[in-house]
Amino acid sequence: MRVALFVTCVNDALYPRTGIAVVRLLERLGVDVDFPAGQSCCGQPQYNTGYRRETEPLLRRTATAFAGHEYVVTPSGSCAAMIREHYPRIGRKAAAEGRGGELAEAAAALAPRVYELTEFLVDVLGVTDVGAYFPHTVTYHPSCHGLRGLGLGDRPRRLLAAVRGLRLVELPGAEECCGFGGTFAVKNPDVSTAMGADKIASAAATGAEVLCGADNSCLAHLDGLLRRADAAPDVPPGAAPRAAPRTLHLAEILAATEEEGPLP
Repeated sequence: MRVALFVTCVNDALYPRTGIAVVRLLERLGVDVDFPAGQSCCGQPQYNTGYRRETEPLLRRTATAFAGHEYVVTPSGSCAAMIREHYPRIGRKAAAEGRGGELAEAAAALAPRVYELTEFLVDVLGVTDVGAYFPHTVTYHPSCHGLRGLGLGDRPRRLLAAVRGLRLVELPGAEECCGFGGTFAVKNPDVSTAMGADKIASAAATGAEVLCGADNSCLAHLDGLLRRADAAPDVPPGAAPRAAPRTLHLAEILAATEEEGPLP
């Protein structure tokens, strides 16, 4: 089987290890991975800010970059949701405005072929045990786009539960938003920070070494808050400080094996 990797601009620019982890993981499972060089931003920042027409060239570019690939896999629930949910809407709106059906056709052809990583592993490859080894205590934050937009359900947890050596602990208030929300964090920084503070306090309360997720945008927000905390944010005054968890994309956990270890 051959798939195309949609790495996303956030991962390409800031978290290249996540893209490397996806390739390592999929190749270990017998999947050949292409990386179309024409890929770019999916247009989510523009669309979420109200610039629908400015998103259209990115829709067109993305559809062209991944034309001919039966499966397009991405380690980002938010970007997968953008393509699957909003590309068709953009295309229909353009057609309704009398600008032809090209965008609608491009969106309709691409959207069903795009899979978030955990969806692809569980639903297409039919695996939950990917041969990973990660001897750490982990808690999982389900990002909003994956949880509500894509309906990922328990797929990420099933994959984590099958990792040898990993102890999975539940995150209190897991379904609450972390406060990032892309441009929401820029427009509403105080609210965003307060929501993020609640999330990292919940993560610290689990005692987990690692706070993992399937969207590096959310993890970047939480990591920034954690780095600004001197210790786990739920430590009472006068108590001994306790290390806060570090953030890590789920793909990097699944890519780790006992033989190869984690990514260098």
